Amino acid sequence: MSKVAILTDSNSGITQAAGKELGVSVLPMPFYINDELFYEDITLSQEQFYEHLEADAEIHTSMPVVGDVLDRWKELLETHDEVVYIPMSSGLSSSCITAKTLAEDFDGRVQVVDNQRISVTQRQSVLDAQALAAQGWGAAQIREYLEKTKFESSIYIYVPSLKYLRKGGRVTAAAAAMGTLLRIKPVLQIQGEKLDAYAKCRTMKMSKSVMLKAIEDDIRDRFHLENDLDKVWISGAYSGLMRDEVTEWTEEIARIYPGKKIVMQPLSLSISCHTGPGCLAVTCTKKIPENPDESACRW
Repeated sequence: MSKVAILTDSNSGITQAAGKELGVSVLPMPFYINDELFYEDITLSQEQFYEHLEADAEIHTSMPVVGDVLDRWKELLETHDEVVYIPMSSGLSSSCITAKTLAEDFDGRVQVVDNQRISVTQRQSVLDAQALAAQGWGAAQIREYLEKTKFESSIYIYVPSLKYLRKGGRVTAAAAAMGTLLRIKPVLQIQGEKLDAYAKCRTMKMSKSVMLKAIEDDIRDRFHLENDLDKVWISGAYSGLMRDEVTEWTEEIARIYPGKKIVMQPLSLSISCHTGPGCLAVTCTKKIPENPDESACRW
């Protein structure tokens, strides 16, 4: 049986410490803040990031340095036969496509997964990859399965302010000004490649209701699991340090899905660059079967 290493990037929300506990390797994402280079969870904490963000610092995400990626692959291949690398969605960054090109020189020993996920859902892909590797699946089979099931997941995000969407060029200055005047609280969606607008709401309460209804619709209409909720993960996420709001949001989700363990994680900083602090999110992801058929990974 091939010994497979699982590697992801910090866009998954998996910290260096959590990665060690899980037995996965985490590549820290680089950020430029006022032209100074930082690495997430290495030289840049969540608290420091939001301090800079709220101080209107110039913050830019960047691809991992090619040399850092190659060095990590080579290091893992010294102790493993194969590597499954799960970076953030190719629709949100060019780092995934670059990694796929680099992997061509590794004779199939490095498999780069492009299943168009980020943050909490990317984290779940890492856990799924681990489960498949533990069942004896090879790196290529794991990649194919994760890519085939890439659309079996959704994220909905409540954004309290248009300020950061405007700053990042996601909306025009005029649209942001009008939205602020009308007190619009957008709900964004990540379902596949892009971060897209989903709904325009006037209050946090309305935004929460819209997100929870969207999750309900996905479970029923996309996953067809309305009567079998054991086969879906329900998770929450947030940006910034909002302990009371996060606790309340967790409880709201749990009331709708009693008996389910609601995992609450910080949104990845790469998303928070565009949305700012104070966001709340809910996600649903279809679980992989306990013993999936290996032939199911074939397209």
